[in-house]
Amino acid sequence: SMADLIDSHDYHTYVLQPKSVIHGGYVFIINLIPLHVLVLVLMGRFSSRLYVAYSSFYVLGTLMSMQIPFVGFQPTRTSEHMAALGIFGLLQIIAFVELVRSHLSSNQFQILFRGFIVLSFAVMFAALVLLTAAGYIAPWTGRFYSLWDTGYAKKHIPIIASVSEHQPTAWPSFFFDLEMLVFLFPAGIYICFQELRDEHVFVILYGITASYFAGVMVRLMLTLTPIVCVTAAVTVSKLLDTYMDLSTLDPDLTSNTKTTKDEKAKKDGGSSSKRPGDNVKSEDKKTTKKKENHWGVYGIDTRLIVLSNFLFLLFIFAWHCTWVTSGAYSSPSIVLASRTQDGSQFIIDDFREAYYWLRKNTDYNSKVMSWWDYGYQISGMADRPTLVDNNTWNNTHIATVGKAMASNEDTAYEIMRRHDVDYVLIIFGGLLAYSGDDINKFLWMVRIAQGVYPNDVQESKFFNARGEYRVDAEGSPTLRNSIMYKM
Repeated sequence: SMADLIDSHDYHTYVLQPKSVIHGGYVFIINLIPLHVLVLVLMGRFSSRLYVAYSSFYVLGTLMSMQIPFVGFQPTRTSEHMAALGIFGLLQIIAFVELVRSHLSSNQFQILFRGFIVLSFAVMFAALVLLTAAGYIAPWTGRFYSLWDTGYAKKHIPIIASVSEHQPTAWPSFFFDLEMLVFLFPAGIYICFQELRDEHVFVILYGITASYFAGVMVRLMLTLTPIVCVTAAVTVSKLLDTYMDLSTLDPDLTSNTKTTKDEKAKKDGGSSSKRPGDNVKSEDKKTTKKKENHWGVYGIDTRLIVLSNFLFLLFIFAWHCTWVTSGAYSSPSIVLASRTQDGSQFIIDDFREAYYWLRKNTDYNSKVMSWWDYGYQISGMADRPTLVDNNTWNNTHIATVGKAMASNEDTAYEIMRRHDVDYVLIIFGGLLAYSGDDINKFLWMVRIAQGVYPNDVQESKFFNARGEYRVDAEGSPTLRNSIMYKM
C-alpha cells in the first residue's frame, strides 16, 4: 500500500515544475489577430462590429488565460502580448475619435485629431519603453529573435538550434507534407485577393506569415498546414463551381431540336427578298451576341477532361496523406522501422532493449548521465533517475553534461562524481549506419558547453588542421581524447 511505501522510503518524489513560457503556437495567434485588425483599420474598414469583436476577444481571452495558475500575469507582462494590447488601445482611441467627430466641425476635428494621435502614440511608446527597462515587461525571447535572424540561435542559444525540429525546412518537406496543395495554396490566395472581404484579408495575412515561419523552422509547418487546407479548399470549390455550372453550356449542344432551313425562313418572316447569305450573317450575329453574354466553359468534353483529371489528383492526394500519416509520422521514436532492398521490413529495437537492460541490471537508485534527448525515455522505460532530461530550461545543467562528454577522462570523471553519476549512456549507430547517434550530435554538445564554459571547451579544437570534423584516425586529438569518442 501507499503507507507501506512511505514507511519504507521506497518511493519516488516527482516535483512538477511547469515552464514559465508561453507556447509558440499561441504567440503566433495572439499576434496574428491584432495584425489582422490593424490592416483592416489601415484599409479604412473600421466599424463598430470590428471594435466590439476585438475588444471582447482581448478582454475575455486575457482574463480567462490569467486563471491558469502558472500563467498568472504573464499576458500583461511579456513582450509577446504587447502587440495585442497596443491594438486594443488603438481601437479605443479610434472609437473615441469617431465619437468626437460626430460632435465637432471638420476644422476643429482635424486639429484635435492630429494632436491627439501624436500625444497618444508618444505616451504609449514611452510607457512601453519605461516598463520594459524597469523589468515589469519581459523582453522578447531568443526564440522570437531566431525567427527573424536565422543565425541568432546558433550564435547565442545553441541549445535551441540543436533541436532538429528547429532547423530550417528543406524544400522536399513542403512537397512531402503538402503534396498537390503546394500549387493550390497560391491559387487560393489569388482568389481571396479578387474578393478581399474582411475574412479574406485574414486568410491572406495568415498565409503569408505562416509561409515565412514554416521556412524558418520545420516545426512551424504545423502552423502553415491549416491555412493551406483552407486556401486549397477555396481553389477546389472555385474550380468545381466553374466546371459544373450547367448554365454556361453551349446552347447548340443543349438544344434537342434541329431547325431546318424552311423553319428558319418562316422565322425570318417568309421574305423572299432576302438573300440566303443575309440569313446566315444575322444568325451568326445572334449566336455570337448570345455567347458573349455568358462567361464559362461551353464544351462538355472539356468539363469531363478537367474534372476527371482533378478527381484523379484528389484520389492520389488522399492516398498520399494516408501513406504519410501511417508510414512516416506514426512510427514511435523508440522502435525504428525501415525497408531493406528486397522490400522486407527491418526493425531496430535497440533503444527499448537498452532501457530494459538498465531496468533489470542496475540498482534502483542508480543515476544515469546521457544527453538530454533520452532523459524522459530513461525515466519512463528504464525507471532510473537522469542528470538531465527533455525539460531543457536549465541551460547550465545541460552545458555541464556537454562539458563532461567533451572532456578527457580525468576531467569528466570529476564532473560525474560531483553529480553522483553511476552510469553513462552513449548511443552509437556506426555499425547500422544510423545517423541520429550521439557522435553526430556531438558538436552541439560542444557548442552548448562552450556557451557556459568558454575557457574549458572550444569548438575549434574538435576540428583537425584542415577544418574537418572527422571521427576516424584523422580526427583532432581533443576529439579522440574525449569521453564521447572513447565510449
